[in-house]
Formats: sequence, structure tokens, C-alpha cells
Amino acid sequence: MNLCIVGAGYVGLVAGTCFAESGNEVICTDINEEKIGLLKTGLSPIFEPGLDELIARNLKEKRLSFTTDFTEAIRQSEIIFIAVGTPPAEDGSADLSAVFEVARTIGRNLNSYKIVVNKSTVPVGTADRVEKIIAAETDREFDVVSNPEFMKEGAAVDDFMKPDRVVVGTKTDRAARIMQELYAPFVRTEKPILIMDRRSAEMTKYAANAMLATKISFINEIANICEKVGADINNVRRGIGFDSRIGFQFLFPGVGYGGSCFPKDVDALIRTASHYECESKILVAVQSMNQDQKRLMVRRIKDHFAGRLEGLVLALWGLSFKPQTDDLREAPSMEIIRGLIPDGVILQVYDPVAMDEARRILGDSVRYMENAYHALEGASALVVVTEWPEFRRPNFVRIKELLKKPVIFDGRNLYEPDLMQARGFVYYSIGRAVVGQS
Repeated sequence: MNLCIVGAGYVGLVAGTCFAESGNEVICTDINEEKIGLLKTGLSPIFEPGLDELIARNLKEKRLSFTTDFTEAIRQSEIIFIAVGTPPAEDGSADLSAVFEVARTIGRNLNSYKIVVNKSTVPVGTADRVEKIIAAETDREFDVVSNPEFMKEGAAVDDFMKPDRVVVGTKTDRAARIMQELYAPFVRTEKPILIMDRRSAEMTKYAANAMLATKISFINEIANICEKVGADINNVRRGIGFDSRIGFQFLFPGVGYGGSCFPKDVDALIRTASHYECESKILVAVQSMNQDQKRLMVRRIKDHFAGRLEGLVLALWGLSFKPQTDDLREAPSMEIIRGLIPDGVILQVYDPVAMDEARRILGDSVRYMENAYHALEGASALVVVTEWPEFRRPNFVRIKELLKKPVIFDGRNLYEPDLMQARGFVYYSIGRAVVGQS
């Protein structure tokens, strides 16, 4: 099929590249000329494992192309995916201005029947509004479909190529059949393509992310209770995770969730509920718990050093909100850094892939170190924020030699308390007793 992807950001670029990999002719469009220029050379503007190779291969095979000429791409395509950003507005609702502007442009350039697919994360009712906008611009026949994505940053290519399910919201059998044909190569292992109404499809995306965010906030709250009552969250986590009704996914305590999806989508769902005069008590609590959890490590650092922070040097490992991405949006590391700098703390930071993005956001407010161990030199403690694989089994002898004081604040429970105590560290983690304190 001939596809047009409007928006060469995270969602659009991964989706377009994976569609090309399955044999479709894909044109990715974006208004950012610099980004399009980079993509034409086969280089991705985002870090996502496996994506660069797919882009290069499909460019070479001429199944994938990039352009800023949106109108021509519309005319050449059978299916048009809207994958532009829907950032949070000031009140927490989704800003749909880019989606609606794309819809108007599509309407003005329809030259035959097209399927217009909302791939962006959008509130319930957006497909109806897009349909009205396009219809006001054209007499041509078209369908609007809701097709939310469920990709995890760091595993997006695998998630798209081997989905748990594909959700398609549509009003017509014609659009449903075409979308089923498009996605058939990705569900050969009998994973379902779920055909439903558009509003249910839109709601499914928000409900899924809200549920996962809820699991994270729940286990963090249980971890905080464990510390008070003398229980070990890792034992509790295993005790409930083996229950098949609960499972282990997203059941890891830490310093809170971040990224481009969970915070934004939970906020947007709260605003949608409020618009319909529905009180979302659980979701409000989920967000509140998460914000408080992001500040937990700052409080612990201040308590450990008895508030004497001026000139204190700390090493910080991990800046991205999760491993295998350079995304710093709503990252717990940013909350920790911004919570310590005003008190005069000097932070020596390292992340395997997010250093350039950190420089863009933080400027010269922190020290950027060339590797994890250099970040330790002259520091009075290590703060672990992101669970990158290389941080899981470090050289503890070297860490202890480089730190001025053998203190570790572990925001991801990467290490075992008894082993850290045996190695002579003062060790703080989440939901477990502090060890090594005299």
C-alpha cells in the first residue's frame, strides 16, 4: 500500500519505518527541514535500538522516503497517518492544534478516497472533530480511523513489529477491511486486530497508560509503607507478582515514572473526565503519588547530609527517564537535579546516550562526565536514577576508591542491601531498610 506519515517524530518515524519494512511504500513528512535532511541520509534524530538499520535498509530499497512536501504526499497515498505531537496545554489537556491543522490540509488536498488515521494520542471524540474538519474542506469520500500506538521507548521497533494487539476504531467496514490488510503481516502469530468504535479506541490508549501508571504509583506507595513497618518491598513484590491476576510488569519500585506518555496521558484523561463532570479520584492520586516519589531522593540526600549541601559534590548515574532512550521528558533525574542545585550541590552526571539532550536542557548547571567512573571522582555519594544495564554490575571496589564517602542512593533497587553492607557502603534504596549506618 501507499502510505503517508505526517510527523517524523517518535511515533511517526517508527511506524513509517516498520510499515516500509513490511513492503509498503511509505512517505514520511515533517515541517522540520533539518530533521528531514538528516533522515534522507539514513540517520535517525532519535535514539531507538534497531531503528537506524531499518531506516537505512528501506531507504536503499526505495520503500521509504522523507519530504517536507506534505500536499504531494497526501495525493500519492491511500492511507494518511496523523502522527504529530499532542503536547499538554497549560491546563493539562492535550493540545490538538497540530492535529487539526493537518486535518484541514488533508481536506484541501484529497484527490480520491483516503483513510485518515489518527496515530497521535488524542482525547475521546477527536476522530469526530477531525472528520468534521476534513468534510468542511472537500466533497471527496474518506474515512477517519483511530489507531492508537502501544510502543515502549527502548523497545518500539519490536513492539510495532510484534504487537500484543492492534486496535482499530472505525465507522465503516471498508476502512476496517483495509486496516486489517495493512496490519496482517504483523499479527501472523495470531495476535488480535481489535475492531471497535472510534471513541472506544481513543479511550483504550489512555486507559492502558493510566493502568500502567497506576501500577507504578501503587508499588511505590507500598514501598514507602514497607520502609515504615520494617518490611522488604522486594519480598512483597515477589509475593504479589506471582499472582497471575497481578503479574510483575511495571511492578518495580523506584523514583517515579516519566517520559512522553504516562504523565501527559494521565493528565489528559483527568481533564477529559472533568470535562464530562466525572471525578477521577484514582488518577489524581496516581499523579500526586508520582510527583511526590520523584522528590523522595532529594529529601533523603538532604536528610543524610543534615542539610549541609553547599559545595557538596554528588555523582549521578542515569538521566533518561528509562534505559534505551535519550528521552528526558518528565524524567525523575530532572526533578532530582532541580531539587538539589538551588542548595549549592554540584552534580557530576553521566548517561550512556542522553548527554547531548541533557546539555540542551540543563546547559552548564551540571558537570558532564565522559563515563560513569569519572563522575565519581571527588564525589561524596553516588545517586543512581536510571537502570541502564551497565549500572547493574559495576566495580564496587573502584566505586569505593573513587568516592570521598562510600554512600549510594539507589533509586532503582539495583543492588542487594546485605551485599552493599558487606562491601562497606551506606546504602539507601526504595522500600527496604537503610544499611551501613552507624
